Amino acid sequence: MKTRILVIDDNPEFVEQVKLGFDPDLYDVDTACNGKEGLEKANGVDCILLDLVMPVMDGFAFLEKFEKNSTKIIVISALNRDVFIAKAMESGCDYYLLKPTSPEVIRQKVDEALAKKQLKRTVRNKSLEERITNIFISVGIPPHIKGYQYLREAIKLSIEDPDIINSITKKLYPGVAAKFDTSPSKVERAIRHAIEVGWNRGKIENINSLFGVRVYSQNEKPTNGEFIALVADKLLLESV
Repeated sequence: MKTRILVIDDNPEFVEQVKLGFDPDLYDVDTACNGKEGLEKANGVDCILLDLVMPVMDGFAFLEKFEKNSTKIIVISALNRDVFIAKAMESGCDYYLLKPTSPEVIRQKVDEALAKKQLKRTVRNKSLEERITNIFISVGIPPHIKGYQYLREAIKLSIEDPDIINSITKKLYPGVAAKFDTSPSKVERAIRHAIEVGWNRGKIENINSLFGVRVYSQNEKPTNGEFIALVADKLLLESV
């Protein structure tokens, strides 16, 4: 999958020079001539290269309106006063480059920003998987059954998008199935089996102690959705 770059700058010559620094086989570079157009194109972009002085909507206004997520933002501007640099950094940009600069330097800075993003994501995912594994061990779900992997992926998806638990058959099971190249019905059955295995091992008290309250008794086995939601909510609350 190509890395998606958005260049927001009203200088067409500069934009074309920037594009020359990115291999089209590796990067998909889109452009916008002001902040307003940039906002319309910024969804799902990996990295934004942003000028500050533009018509219609300048870079500072863009930074105020753009909902910062995992997208990296690199300001490339001729404004070299400390007050402008500080304001841009406080508004959410990750790096500040001064014009003039070369396409090679810009690409290197993009790669550096995205490498840090990937490292943080890897560490976060590893930590999350370790916490899910510890919960599974506690409640007696063995790692050798298919439902173990399906259930872990379902919990991760529910953490990334909490609303997905409300569309368990239409979105959650299909999402897990796509990851493992199987069918949603097989995912549902395997997850149900994994929960039943843990239940039959008599780890009910571990589940109750895990959540800090008496959630279930011997005769109250949770549904797939209930179990996934409980674990996802617990992990979300711990990360706040």
